[in-house]
Amino acid sequence: MFTKPPGGLRLLTVHAHPDDESSKGAATLARYAAEGVDVLVATCTGGERGSVLNPALDRPEVRADLTRIRREEMEAAREILGVRQQFLGFVDSGMPGPDEPLPEGCFAAQPLEVAAAPLVALIREFRPHVVITYDETGGYPHPDHVMTHKVTVEAFEAAADPKRYPGAGEPWQAAKLYYHLALSRAWFQTMHDAMTERGVASEMAELLAGWPDTPPTLATTTRIECADRFAVRDAAMLAHATQVQPGVAFMAHPRDIEREVWPTEDYHLARSFVPGAGVAAGTIGSAGSADAVENDLFAGVRAVDGA
Repeated sequence: MFTKPPGGLRLLTVHAHPDDESSKGAATLARYAAEGVDVLVATCTGGERGSVLNPALDRPEVRADLTRIRREEMEAAREILGVRQQFLGFVDSGMPGPDEPLPEGCFAAQPLEVAAAPLVALIREFRPHVVITYDETGGYPHPDHVMTHKVTVEAFEAAADPKRYPGAGEPWQAAKLYYHLALSRAWFQTMHDAMTERGVASEMAELLAGWPDTPPTLATTTRIECADRFAVRDAAMLAHATQVQPGVAFMAHPRDIEREVWPTEDYHLARSFVPGAGVAAGTIGSAGSADAVENDLFAGVRAVDGA
């Protein structure tokens, strides 16, 4: 059974590229950091092959120096969120076209044990109680996102086993593993309907019309109230200036409407070693829809010693 060690609560979130931490779960990170939780972002790659999505910065000198710039953006976003951050040292895989091979030496082309080794060492050093990452789809089919899921599941399991990854530190069993449910169809539909009802122009109709007609595969087990941190989230996103265009896409909808109709960031509890925390101890959560059963990522963890 999981036993919480002395010291404060610790939260580790694992992402593929700089900016992912600000577009997926950033208000949650800011909330817990403000509450005194030690929050660490692990970034698998440097985002070296990312596109410059802000036309105002899409210049040759920016593209030529993108590695340095993206690290500086990450540092700015980290400071805004009030968290710590560490790069795991892999190279961005880019987004290969159909039948195009992965670039040699990139993150997604690494053997799983090679790619997971730095994260195993980080988990054993940081000793998080909660780990967050993407589900098996990666949230969208970028090879680095899919690989991040594989690496995090591998590291979550292996870090507790003294026979695996010897020399990577003392074993540590994290209590819970969560998957992001960010930017779901339900979120877009709710926001579109709310904006339309209030006479606010919505740019989401085209996106919804082209959304694949497939049911969600993961239950929402956990909703974190964090509307009062949306402004911090937005500031962190804008700090990734090469990746975000102000007033466009996710930055376009009115925040007062979002706070009113969807004031949470949502998660699926995939694995838990905390009895009664929503899934059986040591098991993967089941698929399908369900009412949220938690409002705290540390539910059950705090109860170990009343934290």
